[in-house]
Amino acid sequence: MNQLEVVATIAERDVLRYTPAGVPVVSAILMHSSQQVEAGVSRLVEFEITAFAAGEISGRFASAELGAAHQFTGFLARKNRNSKALVFHIIDFSAAA
Repeated sequence: MNQLEVVATIAERDVLRYTPAGVPVVSAILMHSSQQVEAGVSRLVEFEITAFAAGEISGRFASAELGAAHQFTGFLARKNRNSKALVFHIIDFSAAA
């Protein structure tokens, strides 16, 4: 199973664009920060991840507030066939509680 859920803020976002096939897409950088417990020790976890929204969700994502916390659901995939870099493909998101 390849499913990722993360609470993050939208740090940077490109403008809505369309693929040659006419599919709307938006790329962004998400920032996450949280306290996690590993082996009984609390640690601060912070990271940035490249994210991608395509199709119907891209319109909502393009108008989502920058800097506000959202809960994102999606999956990880290679940036392209020959790349080792991963991109988070957003399937859904909502305001974080």
